[in-house]
Amino acid sequence: MCMVGDVPEFNIEEIEMDLKEYVCLDCENKFKGLGKSVICPACKSSNIEMVSAEK
Repeated sequence: MCMVGDVPEFNIEEIEMDLKEYVCLDCENKFKGLGKSVICPACKSSNIEMVSAEK
């Protein structure tokens, strides 16, 4: 039961994700992204190459 002035509890887990840097082989745009199906935000091409990974 929640009463006025009560503070709810939150269980938040910290998830570590790797931010990767990519270059588009079609338009040469450099960008950062996450995930397995990354597309170029400039030209929407999936012809990309991973340049580096950061933590």
